[in-house]
Amino acid sequence: MYRLSTFATAIAICLGTTAVLNSSSHVTQPTRNVEASFAADGAFRDGLYLGKLTADRGQPFRPGIGRWSSEQDRAMFTAGYRRGYREVVANAQAYAERARSAE
Repeated sequence: MYRLSTFATAIAICLGTTAVLNSSSHVTQPTRNVEASFAADGAFRDGLYLGKLTADRGQPFRPGIGRWSSEQDRAMFTAGYRRGYREVVANAQAYAERARSAE
């Protein structure tokens, strides 16, 4: 009886560990797929480029979504624009913080 319960416990632990390891690999996969789809989307890339360009020039945040006809493309353009704009602003703020701390 003792041997049977030890065997059942060992099997349960192995199955539990396998389930945890298997599910953890699926958690990271969608993030890579989303980033790959963003990188392949022309509207997103266009927005990313123009968002960075706008922030580099010091202009206000105003995505020009009229250049894309479908709602999906407009949403992707806006997402890319927002990301590009925020990256440049965040980098500028980090640079300013480093310059202040160096003084």
